[in-house]
Amino acid sequence: MPWFKGWIKEINEGRTVCKTFLEILDVIIQLRRFVDKPLRLSVQDIYKVSGIGTVVVGRVDTGVLKVGMPICFAPSNLTSTVRSIEMQYTNLQEALSGNIVGFNVGKIRAKELRRGLICSDTKNDPAREAASFIALIAMLNSPSEIELGDKLMVYCHTARITCQLVEFLDKIDYQTGETIEASSKFIKPGDLATVKLVLLQPACVENFQEYPSLGHFTIRQMNHTVAVGITKDVENMTTVSYDNPTSNIDMYY
Repeated sequence: MPWFKGWIKEINEGRTVCKTFLEILDVIIQLRRFVDKPLRLSVQDIYKVSGIGTVVVGRVDTGVLKVGMPICFAPSNLTSTVRSIEMQYTNLQEALSGNIVGFNVGKIRAKELRRGLICSDTKNDPAREAASFIALIAMLNSPSEIELGDKLMVYCHTARITCQLVEFLDKIDYQTGETIEASSKFIKPGDLATVKLVLLQPACVENFQEYPSLGHFTIRQMNHTVAVGITKDVENMTTVSYDNPTSNIDMYY
């Protein structure tokens, strides 16, 4: 419609041009794909396919998954090689960040893998089991409080992880971002605080700045979400054993 020049609307004694829905779609910023980062793929499902073997389904969070790539699964530390990749019934040689794919792995039985594991490239910053992490958490409007020493159910990517709150580093003012209390024994609804959490079971946790899709989480108590947070710093386990059996990590659906 070449005759259409847009609507003119009066707003607070000013004039503005209203755009159509199609015009707005043209200026939407596309989602960034982190293809320049090391591979991170969160496992969603595992299948045993007759004649093919073990097929893993997951989302490529960062990096590129390639056929022939040596991979490992954290925190179980099982290693394998990508035999083939398929997306929407189409065979691929590589899958980019943001793609949800199924890929065939060798030397691993389906029952050895679980939802919630993180797949990575063994030759490029492989994912590792975390020991503890520093997080910035925001308490929501919930009657529950979080106290020092509490055991928390942390829901991160596709895994449910049991953690213990061992230290309150500081409370932060929402508006200014300044520290308003150096230490505390509890945080209440509406508080913003930096805390240290220790993992009580094997799991993989990533830094939000490096891997945004794997670095945010929620905290739930009594079937209610009481807090949300992002990881600021992660302390990984000092040693990695690739003979370690499958992790006892809890997976949720």
